[in-house]
Amino acid sequence: MQVEDLEDGVTDLIRLFDELFAEQHNTRLVAGDGEPIYLPADHDCEFNRVVFAHGYFASAMHEVAHWCVAGPTRRQLEDFGYWYRPDGRTSEQQAEFEQMEVKPQAMEWHFMQACGRKFHASADNLSGQAHDDTDFRHAVAKQARDYSINGLPQRAQAWADALQVHFAGDLSIEKFYWPDEL
Repeated sequence: MQVEDLEDGVTDLIRLFDELFAEQHNTRLVAGDGEPIYLPADHDCEFNRVVFAHGYFASAMHEVAHWCVAGPTRRQLEDFGYWYRPDGRTSEQQAEFEQMEVKPQAMEWHFMQACGRKFHASADNLSGQAHDDTDFRHAVAKQARDYSINGLPQRAQAWADALQVHFAGDLSIEKFYWPDEL
């Protein structure tokens, strides 16, 4: 992907991520041309890659959040060994998807706030059955507030701190409410 194709601020994200994690975790943030994916080091590439979609800022943040959630065993597996069903999920599949997305999206919200950017929760089922995502959004907000009070996991906290220093965003707990919660 060409640098000119990257969304504003993405070059900074890649540089910051690599400064923080390339040496210690042998992991780099990579702008991809297609769907996002995590690729562990293998015979073709000596480092792990957090590949985000189409040079998009929000995609980078979301994929880094998944990397921050994944433990050492999952970080040895392509896409962390998670299942993913594309758009068109049933209600049951969607409920399972949303349960798995609460923590990463709460982290993503912290990362976006640290950058002074707006976060959009994503139930990611545009062509599936009609679905009210209110409970999901509220669960993400509750988890984000819990992270504000109790702290993020170590890698996520290091990332949020670096983002906040660079972008000067606001991580006060008041930022982690949806308007319909107030």
